Amino acid sequence: MLKHLTAICALVATPLMAQDFSEGSEARSWNLYAEVPATFEATVVDLICEFTGDCPADCGAGKRQLGLIRTADDVLVLPMKNSQPAFTGAAVELQPFCNQTITVDGLMLEDPELGANNVYLVQTIVPPGGGEKIKANQWTKTWAAEHPEAKGKGPWFRRDPSVAAIIEEEGYLGLGQELDKAWIAENF
Repeated sequence: MLKHLTAICALVATPLMAQDFSEGSEARSWNLYAEVPATFEATVVDLICEFTGDCPADCGAGKRQLGLIRTADDVLVLPMKNSQPAFTGAAVELQPFCNQTITVDGLMLEDPELGANNVYLVQTIVPPGGGEKIKANQWTKTWAAEHPEAKGKGPWFRRDPSVAAIIEEEGYLGLGQELDKAWIAENF
């Protein structure tokens, strides 16, 4: 009996596990290992809320990592990046849609051997109820607006006050200023 029940469960679960979310996707390839275009409807959730039950109404007001609960199969998808060249998070893009159901298009990374399951790179968002696609490219603009004192040329992280404070305290290698100086003198 147990053998038959296991076989039935496997048949029922297979369509969801094997579901293809690439149909209709307009995601641009990044030529990343294990990337697959994927578009789907999902609810934007606060990950800390999902795991611990600590659930502020605004999903942490932009201070927490967000996730996507896919409507088709209730799978938690981890949106780790937006569409910008810098590997910046997608939380800024998703925050306005806290606890709402949206449609996303992007790249899913799946490689069980590497432990990459349901890792997602958001490229576009369609708001609840439809409308025009929104490009997921606001992170650096939001960062610049929040750090007007850090204007200048070059990558944002070279001008970020919090990054500069950590380097000041811990050095570039995280070993402290003295060890950093010794290592740099020895190797450069």
